[in-house]
Amino acid sequence: MSELAIRHVAFLTPGNYDDADPRAGLEETLALFEHGEALGFDSAWVRQRHLEPGVSSAATFLAAASQRTSRIGLGTAVIQIGYENPFRLAEDLSLVDVLSRGRLNVGLSAGPPPFGKLLGERFFDADPATYDFSHARVARLASNLDGDWLGDADTRITSAAGEHRPRLRPHAPGLRQRLWYGGGSLRSARWAAENGFHLLVGNLNTGEVTDDFFVAQRRHIESFRSHWRGEGEPKVAVGRVIVPLDSADAATRQRYRDYAASRHERTLAPQGERRTLFTPDLVGTAAEIVERLHADPVLPLVDTLRLELPYNFSIADYRQIIGDFAALVAPALGWRGTEPNQRRKAAGE
Repeated sequence: MSELAIRHVAFLTPGNYDDADPRAGLEETLALFEHGEALGFDSAWVRQRHLEPGVSSAATFLAAASQRTSRIGLGTAVIQIGYENPFRLAEDLSLVDVLSRGRLNVGLSAGPPPFGKLLGERFFDADPATYDFSHARVARLASNLDGDWLGDADTRITSAAGEHRPRLRPHAPGLRQRLWYGGGSLRSARWAAENGFHLLVGNLNTGEVTDDFFVAQRRHIESFRSHWRGEGEPKVAVGRVIVPLDSADAATRQRYRDYAASRHERTLAPQGERRTLFTPDLVGTAAEIVERLHADPVLPLVDTLRLELPYNFSIADYRQIIGDFAALVAPALGWRGTEPNQRRKAAGE
């Protein structure tokens, strides 16, 4: 078995809730972030979702999470920039980063909004063909976070708050260096590197000149690292759907296995015109999962392993999964995490 030294572990949750009682589900997800901090996870991430029962504004949710946690990194994965105004989103993200004392990580992706046609005039105020949904829109967000003064040295704005030299406020120094791009192709991985975005990769990517998921993903990461032009060291976070069975009861174990089986066929060949490749979910005992992760040829190339929690599981399922992962899987991958006495203190023991 090859040696691994995973430096950071994280989890990504979809933020599910019952449409009839969204507050209860959102509160459960906030509590999951608190629980993840107590377990020693380095960061906790939430998906941003639109027109479905999930977190429609990651910035708003993470502002709340910043007040319920004190150490754990907070992440968004990913914000589809096609839905956003790059200036207004930058203001929201800066505010969250200040509230969290610099713990925010922002995952982004380019492209038109998937539900733009359905939204129509509810969303667009001009011909959609005139909008720029390219990587340049993501770059505009990044430039807004730089904190540059607007106008020349003599430019001032005046309001009831007084006279000020204008720039995006609050300015969050360092946030620009914590931007990530969700890249699933050679083109997007290279763009991220050349523009100083760290790289998020997951359990799907584009099959370019190969039908092998792991060969494709290694090429994306290697291209990213070779083209890096940002400040500091390039970082790569990889996501895998990992579901340990160890502390689950028999019925729950079978439900987990049935879930993975229902998704396995898509991993057998490239899917659709874009030749999307999927990797199988990792469902099994901690020992079985550790063996499979040691055989994953991508993991030696990454800094962070991110546990991607399945959609529509219960909060009890999520707590069991991240608990088994932190206690039984991650340490066997070389992760050290927070010291045990610090974990107990964070958990209130």
